[in-house]
Amino acid sequence: MGKYEQLAQDIVKEVGGKENVNSLTNCITRLRFKLKDESKANTDVLKNMDGVVTVMQSGSQYQVVIGNHVPDVRKDVDAVLGLLEEKTDSGPKGNLFDQFVDIISSIFQPILAPLSAAGMLKGVAAILSFALGPEFAATPTYAVVNAMGDGLFLLLPIFIGFTAMKRFGGSPFLGMMIAASMVYTGFIDGSLTSQFAESGGLNFFGIPFSLPAAGYGSSVMPIIASTAFAAFLEKQLRKVIPDVVKLFLVPFFTALITVPLMFIVIGPIMNAASEALGSGLIAIQTFNPIIFGAILGFTWQVLVMFGLHWALIPFAIIALSQGQPTALLTPSGSVSFAQTGAVLAVMLKTQNAKLKELSVPAFISGIFGVTEPAIYGITLPKKKPFWASCVVGAFTGGTAMALGLQAYQMGGLGIFRYTGAISPDGDIKFAIYSMILDAVALVAGFGLAWVIGFKDDEPTIAMSKEEAKGSFTVQKKKVAKQEIFSPITGNILPLSQAKDAAFAEGIMGKGVVIEPTVGEVVAPFDGTIMTLFPTNHAIGIISDDGMELLIHIGIDTIQLEGKHFEVFVKQGDTVKKGDKLVRFDIQAIEEEGYSTQVPIIVTNTPDYADIIVTDENEVQQGTLVSTAILAN
Repeated sequence: MGKYEQLAQDIVKEVGGKENVNSLTNCITRLRFKLKDESKANTDVLKNMDGVVTVMQSGSQYQVVIGNHVPDVRKDVDAVLGLLEEKTDSGPKGNLFDQFVDIISSIFQPILAPLSAAGMLKGVAAILSFALGPEFAATPTYAVVNAMGDGLFLLLPIFIGFTAMKRFGGSPFLGMMIAASMVYTGFIDGSLTSQFAESGGLNFFGIPFSLPAAGYGSSVMPIIASTAFAAFLEKQLRKVIPDVVKLFLVPFFTALITVPLMFIVIGPIMNAASEALGSGLIAIQTFNPIIFGAILGFTWQVLVMFGLHWALIPFAIIALSQGQPTALLTPSGSVSFAQTGAVLAVMLKTQNAKLKELSVPAFISGIFGVTEPAIYGITLPKKKPFWASCVVGAFTGGTAMALGLQAYQMGGLGIFRYTGAISPDGDIKFAIYSMILDAVALVAGFGLAWVIGFKDDEPTIAMSKEEAKGSFTVQKKKVAKQEIFSPITGNILPLSQAKDAAFAEGIMGKGVVIEPTVGEVVAPFDGTIMTLFPTNHAIGIISDDGMELLIHIGIDTIQLEGKHFEVFVKQGDTVKKGDKLVRFDIQAIEEEGYSTQVPIIVTNTPDYADIIVTDENEVQQGTLVSTAILAN
């Protein structure tokens, strides 16, 4: 924990304790709690607490006003609350694809680091096998190294069972229990299928079901769908099962219903989808190989995400086992390099330190053909880089089929797939073609992702005012006064008429309120963007002379989560007076039920002897609105 450890503990205690907190978010000045019972919070104690400016209760939120250093306090409060931050889901947001991305990202985010490490270990195993020859692959040393990397992927449903169940609001260890039944040894190695083959096959109380050829090991979507159902069922059971037996009967009945349903309904649906997809793609290949290559190259990563790529792998294995080369999977060969190129673009372009750090192992894993860390942690959440890699995959997939590329054996992934393209008589032509296509995919994936860009949500929330000023090395000049030119056109009101008490009472500093008539904000002076809140509704600027100004667009507009706002700068940018900062839709915001008042606050007010506000009733963008006189 940080320097606000004691304050964080006191805040959590006085809001009613951890058990009284449903969720926690923060805006640029305050902690926003959603409490189970606000009557349990000691509001008077909090208001008089050192480090707390005031407390406000608005709608369903219990707001503890902290000030500019709220990001640092939030970190320590999160540490006190433990895993609460990971459960603060406010429901579906955006279109269906955005909701899907949000679900997938939140499920995979906690396991990205070990997932990346496993991918790199699989690469190490492949390198050792290639360098030391096939004999090494038969040694116990290789078995251990391979298990380090392959184990996580084989048992991936168990990891996802934990994170997905948590994401859907259920009991994480119950999610692991359900997943463990999916990857039970007999279901993975096929022994149970063989054992009951003569007696009619697998069934549950006479209801038959089937398994994919490789079982559910390494699968993703079946366990996500199963935990979504299990979390819902668990909640319903908690409502009807008596408290005295809830501890064991809720997980008992949840597992008893969910696991058979997974084998009987969810799994077979995935199997049927795979078989239909496989048959359709083979039909397209027969009709036009180039179109087949483009379609498979474009959709390959999506198929992998849903586990539908298994529809084609058995057909490829059958052909190779009969000694026949196959082109069925060659269109997918360069896709991982397109994905890896897109990751490299994100890694070099992002200003988000955490995203940059995650991109490094994802890039390394991608070279070895393991793209899950890249997809789930980097490109899919950013959307545009993901689609860029799909487009490049379509091009390389179609090209691979046009060149007649074939595989003669099941090779490795990434750079280790080239051996599979060497013919039995030693012809390396297809291996060379593959290398060239992979290089093209890497460069094209990088270039396209770089050009189309992505929304770089820099974690400004994690930077305090002092850190920000240190990062940008702002040099304060000793000047007699600082003039503030209006960043917005509209009607001027006294700060006391702000529709938010924290602003109206001057708690955050002195300033003015403008009711905008034009939805555009420009820089009020020359300076540096010190803070840009991720939802784009609030921006902090520090002038070249050291004034710290907060421009807060609307009241409680954090709830819009960036909707109706368009930002033109990022944290750390140097701006000149009049540079466009933010555009917002006044009518749309008001139709959503929010005030569009714009408080403009000098947050380091104590540094000034007085702040003089214009006596005009209306102000135009770029005209003088107030003057701050420096204190001696």
